[in-house]
Amino acid sequence: MAPWHSLEGKRVWVTGGAGYLGSAIVRELDRAGARTLCIDLPGKAEALVNQHGLKNTVPVSCDLTQVAQLPGFVTQSAAAHGVPDGVVHLAFASSAGRTLEQLTAAEFQHTFAAALTPAFVLGRAVAECMKPRGSGSVVFFASMYGVVAPDPAIYAPPLTPNPIDYGASKAAVLQLARYFAVHYGSSGIRFNCVTPGPFPNPGVQQANPKFIGELERKTALRRVGQNHEIVGPALFLLTDSASFVTGHSLAVDGGWTAW
Repeated sequence: MAPWHSLEGKRVWVTGGAGYLGSAIVRELDRAGARTLCIDLPGKAEALVNQHGLKNTVPVSCDLTQVAQLPGFVTQSAAAHGVPDGVVHLAFASSAGRTLEQLTAAEFQHTFAAALTPAFVLGRAVAECMKPRGSGSVVFFASMYGVVAPDPAIYAPPLTPNPIDYGASKAAVLQLARYFAVHYGSSGIRFNCVTPGPFPNPGVQQANPKFIGELERKTALRRVGQNHEIVGPALFLLTDSASFVTGHSLAVDGGWTAW
């Protein structure tokens, strides 16, 4: 019998799998022997698989903002690769660079259409796919800015505070996970959120050292996160170690929201 923490042979789908956080998760799933689908925009997943020589990962192209196609995508992917044991959903949208005063109603609404609605449609579709089997784990990605507001003082021009549409959509993702957890709990399907703190990618870190210093100052650990530090929490929620965890928000924020 496989260890309670093992993901070997498990089928796991990762959306946004070629991004800064997603790529670290996909690489570890591959190393752990999970049968992984890395789902991202055309070309991105293929590049990740080829660059790292991933042996257990299949690259899949999908634009998740095309919500009308998502139920069919889930059905076709399950038929081709098997019903997933776990799904990690990292794909997101944001009006980054726009100030609160500049943001139009259409731009605000677009973030919800491109981020929250796909999470709802995808989450429901995979849960219905898992339902006959009676088990499964779905891990959404929220954000510290779905829990607290950004401090404008740390965003010196030309930087702008993390936009309100992003934070509001991430707060909604937290509620989406709770609602799904209750709705599908009797079917043995778990829904949880990883709620990251500051994980600026290397390009942002290099281009904005003063800003990175401000981010570091606001965490209890006095540093920003590195992408490998998101892997354990995400994989924990997929494994049998988290078999009695559902409807939960797991903060991985260096203590950002602790004070």
